[in-house]
Amino acid sequence: EEQLVESGGGMVQPGGSLRLSCAASGFTFSRYDMSWVRQAPGKGTEWLSAITGGGTNTYYADSVKGRFTISRDNAKNTLYLEMNNLKPDDTALYYCARPGGPLRGQGTQVTVSS
Repeated sequence: EEQLVESGGGMVQPGGSLRLSCAASGFTFSRYDMSWVRQAPGKGTEWLSAITGGGTNTYYADSVKGRFTISRDNAKNTLYLEMNNLKPDDTALYYCARPGGPLRGQGTQVTVSS
């Protein structure tokens, strides 16, 4: 069974940092570009970042560019999102996603609040 499982969310103060992880299983992880997306309460899904299968190329939404870093470890079948200088507007449910042959995890909650 193909599966994505996110972890690493939590509550953090503004300006803080978190590192999200996404464990992939059931498919050849390195063959797929991967993404992070988020959904805030009452809002649609927002694409945040993507990384190519080999990890060479990365892409970011303007809203997170310079603050978030996507990476992957293909040996561990794991995708990461390092989030720095978090803001209250970053509060959302964060998902890792496989765009090609759609697949998405169950999400991990990130709450930024003082």
